[in-house]
Amino acid sequence: MVLTLLVLVADLAGAPGTGAVRTAAGTVFGPVEGWLRPAASRDDPGVRGTRAATDADTTAARAAEAAAFQRLLKAPETTGRAFVPARVVGVGRSGAGGPERVTIDAGSKDGLRVDLAVVNADGLVGRVVAVAPWTADVLLVGAADLTVSVRVGSGVLGSVGSGATGPRRQAPGDLTLTPVQRGRLSRGDVVTTLGSLDGTPYLPGLRVGTVTAVDADPAALVPTAGVAPAVDVTTLDVVGVLVSPTRNTPRTPATGSAG
Repeated sequence: MVLTLLVLVADLAGAPGTGAVRTAAGTVFGPVEGWLRPAASRDDPGVRGTRAATDADTTAARAAEAAAFQRLLKAPETTGRAFVPARVVGVGRSGAGGPERVTIDAGSKDGLRVDLAVVNADGLVGRVVAVAPWTADVLLVGAADLTVSVRVGSGVLGSVGSGATGPRRQAPGDLTLTPVQRGRLSRGDVVTTLGSLDGTPYLPGLRVGTVTAVDADPAALVPTAGVAPAVDVTTLDVVGVLVSPTRNTPRTPATGSAG
């Protein structure tokens, strides 16, 4: 700070060559100045109002995050299963229906590994495809290269992926169900994961979506169907990574964070 004052005095006196030094001093001491400014200006009503608004926004965000975490705790996908809660902190590539990858703020230090299922309070979000110590990348349901084996409420087995087939028109973000056998498909049927060997990446019974339309093509060997996903990937925030099919206590999020 003394150096900064000397530079300012020299500058006011017209000493040559002080511009670069002043810029460097500002870069070094700028954060300190920013830290001291609120204390010096605490009597300024404008500063108090701005700070109050910021505090209110932070409090509201923490309350919303806590509510989302409580919903996650009560979701069928996490009941009786150990999971690691996390927040979405980055969005990767996107397709016609929205983002196809996101980054979450949990990683190998939290016990995460590749091919773990990710859920939120509404159902299946996707699966972990890359892990770093502090973060992990998640490939979302609806991504072009993600297919999920499923069971329809009526008992029909099949797979769900992105894209549309058949004569129906499909809304952006909707999925396509391709049965592996003939069976009755009806609008409103619930679609859940069939389950994977050893539960990796998908445990059975995770909600994937709901049948919204069935292709009525008599020439088709097995009719396909449109599925509205259970999870809106465009509004992801708090998620849970399923690390075990058995009951355990989830990692408690830090104050103001679910990750």
